[in-house]
Amino acid sequence: MDDKNASKEAPQKPSAERKEPEPEAASAPSSVADEPKKAKPKGDRSKEDEPKKVKPKEDKPEGKAVDEDTGQMPSPLGDVLLFGRFDVSDVKVDDAGIARYIDISPVSVPHTGGKHTSRAFGKARMSIVERLINGMMRTEDFTGKKIKSYKAVEDAFILIHEKTKDNPLQLLVDALQNAAPREEVTRLQYGGISVPKAVDVAPARRLDLALRHLCQGALESSHKSKKPIGECLADEIIAAAKGDVNCHSVARKEEVERVAASAR
Repeated sequence: MDDKNASKEAPQKPSAERKEPEPEAASAPSSVADEPKKAKPKGDRSKEDEPKKVKPKEDKPEGKAVDEDTGQMPSPLGDVLLFGRFDVSDVKVDDAGIARYIDISPVSVPHTGGKHTSRAFGKARMSIVERLINGMMRTEDFTGKKIKSYKAVEDAFILIHEKTKDNPLQLLVDALQNAAPREEVTRLQYGGISVPKAVDVAPARRLDLALRHLCQGALESSHKSKKPIGECLADEIIAAAKGDVNCHSVARKEEVERVAASAR
């Protein structure tokens, strides 16, 4: 019994003593590199911290001059010139009614091979110079002769530039605007009687009529004189651009509008 009581009264020793971690003494920084770096505010970066951008070296071909302003090589094709001679970038169309149907986009050779024939309003996407060439082919002397018609228009543009010192395409646009009628006459039937009635002309038809009258006027003037067809076409375009009533295209426009005014 005594042994049992003695065992109960004896304190029990812990199996493992717990040691609290001692705080480490703050040691002084050994060098400047060990010091904590201060965070820099955003937007306050010096030029030294920014990474330097290295531009790759461009191989410049020998024998060709480089533009000093842009640092680029000139295009091997250069600007697209009409017939290889005339710049069309400054051409403007003042008549807002037919502006969307006059295609003055730069093209060197105005010949598409009729790729717009099966599309609705495809002729509006065709160069106006090509439409003039095709209009010359509709006359009795140039039917089916595309090369001959092409040469006649090219010669006409060269003569226009020599006579006026202006852009021939701009003169052609001005001639079409002056030769395009705004009003014409149609026939309405009441019972057995046909009555003339003045109506407005659609923009696409205005341009078609102007091209037709220009080509017809050039052909008629070539029949009356010994001048080549290119010179006759040049004279017709110059006169129509000035609004001369004596030329065929402007005279036809005035006649159609006069008859329409009487039928109102």
